[in-house]
Amino acid sequence: MGKVIPFAAQILFGALFLLAVPDDCLATGDAVAGRNKAQPCLTCHRKGNVVLGEKTPIISGQYQDYLMKSLSDYRSGVRKHQVMNELSANLSDKDIEDISAYYSGLNSRLSDSTHENN
Repeated sequence: MGKVIPFAAQILFGALFLLAVPDDCLATGDAVAGRNKAQPCLTCHRKGNVVLGEKTPIISGQYQDYLMKSLSDYRSGVRKHQVMNELSANLSDKDIEDISAYYSGLNSRLSDSTHENN
């Protein structure tokens, strides 16, 4: 017969696990606020799998930490792209978290991607 772990021990184990997880592994940001802040982004990175031009990456459904790192690198100039560097220059860390939360929460099916050439 299996052993039953007391409820208090389960709570303690869960708390210890959360303390061991690095902060950057936990989702952050407000997706609702991010949707409003992402309005300039939607010009090229539209919702879902629709993007402007074939060189524009589909970021809907992308990992939040990847998006945060990318936007931070564009903001600092580590990553070079004229439009992205200009758009991210005045973003705060909170803006980056929120925008990343918004895009990471969108559905994406890469097989259904559409590139608009406007």
